[in-house]
Amino acid sequence: MVAYTRGLTRVRGAAFDFAQAREAPRLRRSESKSRPESPSLNPESRIPDPRLPLHDPCIICRMPLVDALGRPLRSLRVSVTDRCNLRCEYCMPEQEYVWLPRDDLLHFEELNRLVDVFVDLGVDKIRLTGGEPLLRRDLPQLVELLAEKPLKDLALTTNGMLIEEFAGPLKRAGLRRLNISLDTLQPARFLQLTRQNDHARVMRGINAASRLFPGTKLDAVIMRGVNDDELEPLLDYGASIGAEVRFIEYMDVGGATRWRSETVVPRRELIERLTTRFGAVTAIEEPGSTAPADRYALPDGRLFGIISSTTEPFCRDCDRARITADGVFFTCLYATDGLALREPMRQGASPKTMAALVEERWTARRDRGAEERVEVRDRTVYIPVATLREHPHLEMHKRGG
Repeated sequence: MVAYTRGLTRVRGAAFDFAQAREAPRLRRSESKSRPESPSLNPESRIPDPRLPLHDPCIICRMPLVDALGRPLRSLRVSVTDRCNLRCEYCMPEQEYVWLPRDDLLHFEELNRLVDVFVDLGVDKIRLTGGEPLLRRDLPQLVELLAEKPLKDLALTTNGMLIEEFAGPLKRAGLRRLNISLDTLQPARFLQLTRQNDHARVMRGINAASRLFPGTKLDAVIMRGVNDDELEPLLDYGASIGAEVRFIEYMDVGGATRWRSETVVPRRELIERLTTRFGAVTAIEEPGSTAPADRYALPDGRLFGIISSTTEPFCRDCDRARITADGVFFTCLYATDGLALREPMRQGASPKTMAALVEERWTARRDRGAEERVEVRDRTVYIPVATLREHPHLEMHKRGG
């Protein structure tokens, strides 16, 4: 769909070389970063580690798959709906969208069975996404099903509009962690960014949820000339409630139809600004981590993260897959084709057959979507509106962030 060439893109009135940024040394990630091995298996023989108890009959099944570039399948983003109650400028800026038919959405029992397939293939981290996942009726019931699985992490991403009501039920159901979007602390700016006048509701929800979920992460997409003057206030607010702020570069994924390179605030510039304001920023070393955020500490000890998918991608460490609410399996946020799993599952395919479908797709995976976007000359909108309406699965809100 897109021809990839190396080139320069303008940011802040100066030539910003995305490709050069990708190749520059990073403060945490490195080219020699080791791939995490399975903690439960001898990778040479696919035989259970004799030091571990054999209380789990599927222990042999959970050796992670490895793709064509050596990346394991560890993390799964599960979208439970494509609907959202906000219209954020960087994600859903259009007036009209094509929605998934409700009959096509996977039932909770189907999602549970599908997650079992991925867990048996090595997935140990699940994040529920949307759209806005809390719009899915009775979501805590799904969380309760997933909480029974042998996972290292079970998290949910939300825009905060409904979290005040659902934080308690989600906690009781077994949810372990929350990521909440918070791009601004200013009510008027929130209205401008989301086309909804509910900033106070979101703030009440964040305050309530952070008391139930210690270590909540607050995700802020930073856009030049829009909210890049709120770095310090967001950090102050995060510290006041015990949450860690993650600054996210504005990404040109499917659905970001207003994306412009000039609006991107690169990671290096964020670090420079924070260093000027607070003093030396220290990178936190996390060997073996495949988390999307680089983490840092301010001189006063406050922690924050930066997700630099746009200017310094981390495709070669990516262990994430995505399932849409109607069961399409995507191996990259930028992927333009997916594998439909709903049909074979509803036709009675066995777990073994479903696992073979997933394994075939993942082992052939060579996606480097964000890295390839860095090399595009005169980089503009990734997928035009007309194409998105014809192929709605290309929208980011269909497959989760």
